[in-house]
Amino acid sequence: MKLFLDANVIFTAAYSAQGLSRGLFRLAAAGKCSLYTSPFAHEEAVRNIHNKAPGKLADLTVLMKQVEILPEPHPKWITWAAGLPLVRKDAPVLAAAIQGKVDIFVTGDRRDFGHLFGRALEGVKILTPADALKAVTLLG
Repeated sequence: MKLFLDANVIFTAAYSAQGLSRGLFRLAAAGKCSLYTSPFAHEEAVRNIHNKAPGKLADLTVLMKQVEILPEPHPKWITWAAGLPLVRKDAPVLAAAIQGKVDIFVTGDRRDFGHLFGRALEGVKILTPADALKAVTLLG
């Protein structure tokens, strides 16, 4: 199963070894899923760790060895995602997941993605980290 991680999931996994987001990395290490993100989401996670928890940069670096960074999305997918509607900064992230044909887009961003939770868009299901953990463990 292919999981796309939003920046907030990557940040949280690096910040806390005990949280749900880190659990996704443990499942990936056990071969239960594959992890992906976009260059934009990766850069946002790095920037936020640097600004809010610089002591966790080493953890982030180690975790990112498990994550494949997908190519930037084609503008047609960004335009499509912006019409959902999504704020300008989030459209390229979801567009990268759609273009990358992942199974699940994982985000903890309830404010911007909450209206999409549980929906499948172009074959990509939008889930919280808790729901993504359940989905992977049920299928694994």
